[in-house]
Amino acid sequence: MLKRLALLALPLLLLAGCNRIPENAPPTVEAVDIQRYQGTWYEIAAFPNRFQKNCTATRAEYRLRDDGKVDVTNRCHLGNPKGEENIARATARLDPAKPDGSRLLVSFFPLIEGNYWILGLDPDYRWALVGAPGRDYLWILARTPDMDPGTYDDIVARAQALGFDTAKLKKTVQPG
Repeated sequence: MLKRLALLALPLLLLAGCNRIPENAPPTVEAVDIQRYQGTWYEIAAFPNRFQKNCTATRAEYRLRDDGKVDVTNRCHLGNPKGEENIARATARLDPAKPDGSRLLVSFFPLIEGNYWILGLDPDYRWALVGAPGRDYLWILARTPDMDPGTYDDIVARAQALGFDTAKLKKTVQPG
């Protein structure tokens, strides 16, 4: 019985891993130097999503591996910045359809990959606008836990111009 369930589940898992790109998907930046992109990024704002429910003080750490893949460690505190720490680890790889570093495929579970598209990036890598091609996910990230309000407004305007419903953005509580 378990073997039959496993065989039935396999096609579903494979389909879940397929990344369908809508024709009207937003454009990514020209290219990303993953070496410069690695390090710690703080979530300034994001679309609410089920896998970050009740998260505050959210940050992500990216580390380039020798094989070209990227180790991802996402951390947040549940409820408030002093709440219990929640850690999620993943592996990312360059999207073979656009291997310039602007599109990554991130996997928290085997056989299932999610799109991580860099839609905006500061020339000095101080902030990044990250989303998904279906416009159902969006993050504003920065190298520091806070962001100048003018910079934030400019990034939100960029996301809106790319077709994202920026009214769904929620600022992330960061310590300090």
